Amino acid sequence: MKLLSIAIPSYNSEDYLENCIKSLLPGGEDVEILVVDDGSKDMTSEIADAYEKKYPGIVRAIHQENGGHGAAVNTGIENARGLYFKVVDSDDWVDLDSYLVILSKLKELVVGREMLDMMISNFVYEKEGAKHKKVMRYASVLPQNRVFGWEDVKHFRKGQYILMHSVIYRTQLLRDCGLELPRHTFYVDNLFVYQPLPQVKYMYYMDVDFYRYFIGREDQSVNEKVMIGRIDQQIKVNKIMVDSYDLWKIPNRKLRHYMFNYLEIITVISTVMLIRSGTKENLEKKRELWHYIKQQDLRLFHRLRSGIMGNTMNLPGRGGRKISIAAYKISQKVVGFN
Repeated sequence: MKLLSIAIPSYNSEDYLENCIKSLLPGGEDVEILVVDDGSKDMTSEIADAYEKKYPGIVRAIHQENGGHGAAVNTGIENARGLYFKVVDSDDWVDLDSYLVILSKLKELVVGREMLDMMISNFVYEKEGAKHKKVMRYASVLPQNRVFGWEDVKHFRKGQYILMHSVIYRTQLLRDCGLELPRHTFYVDNLFVYQPLPQVKYMYYMDVDFYRYFIGREDQSVNEKVMIGRIDQQIKVNKIMVDSYDLWKIPNRKLRHYMFNYLEIITVISTVMLIRSGTKENLEKKRELWHYIKQQDLRLFHRLRSGIMGNTMNLPGRGGRKISIAAYKISQKVVGFN
């Protein structure tokens, strides 16, 4: 068994896939790199095959019909032979020094008394053209240099969330919680982090800038215009999150609070995008989304509405819509859209 499986969901990634793979190869025999070619029409499959041939036992090329990012992640989880599992998108990469430190710590923790469920580290927004790189770090919230549980977690600021870029999960935990991401749907990375959380008991945080999250391409899923064009997929993910759990029944108060806040920011992002599009159709979709939440869980509806951002999002009329954009900057921090 490998220590860590890293899945690279890849679709038409010929321009940047090699950079991603090369950043992961220093993990050596401890790591397996699963390049999941999701029905690419360019040279992605050939690049994946070439690296599998050159690094047998480390790189595995998996080819499938196009099913979207979620389907590629699902395939990675199904095929993973590693004790732990991470997703690295094909246009992103990892920092070498941080990578080696994390692998060393994972090895050390494997023989510990508690089986670690989730490793958390920082990620850097590698924004096209930006001189100063924003780093999402968690040192103010999470204990360092020890295994900890939810009771040890401090209060997260608005805009400070554990995202897919931040986490390495225990592979069996992902399987045990039945995680299966929807096909042909963007923004499923939120489900990847959110749905397993109630199964997580033991965590470890390393204050290293491990993951490099590239943003700034015009065709990127977190580009604002692209997000508005795919708003139905964002709403779909939002509703799946609403349906995933009765949050009121989660016994750990801090975990429950964190999950409420996570659901709130995703609902804010959906709402902001619907408002910013300015179309009658999308303003109707905004009303429909909030009606859906109300029908599913009245207490949750009131909880989301009573939050500062929920109130702002639902002020009536054109003036209210203008004010609602105040929450935009907070939601920007979460997905890094430009």
